[in-house]
Amino acid sequence: MLVPTQARGPGGFDPDRGWRLHPQVAIRPEPFGALLYHFGTRKLSFLKNRTILVVVQSLADHPDVRSACRAAGIDESEQGPYLHALYVLAKSNMLMAQEDSEEGK
Repeated sequence: MLVPTQARGPGGFDPDRGWRLHPQVAIRPEPFGALLYHFGTRKLSFLKNRTILVVVQSLADHPDVRSACRAAGIDESEQGPYLHALYVLAKSNMLMAQEDSEEGK
């Protein structure tokens, strides 16, 4: 399982940490997956299938990204494309670390 090196570390995407949807992001489920809209940045993102939608919607309920993927039925050996998609969402501020959201309370 490869996650880009720059994704790890302070402020980066680490699939062994807890993540959640940014509070300014709305999800609109679609037959192909979903649309995500960030009201703060005005960015629009697409989720290309329903499985990644299930993962994104359940991130806050899991201690880390890998367990959210497993709960959605994604085997460890198949997580690569999903981790990359989540990395891209985190990089565009659609997702935020759970610790970051707790600090803002």
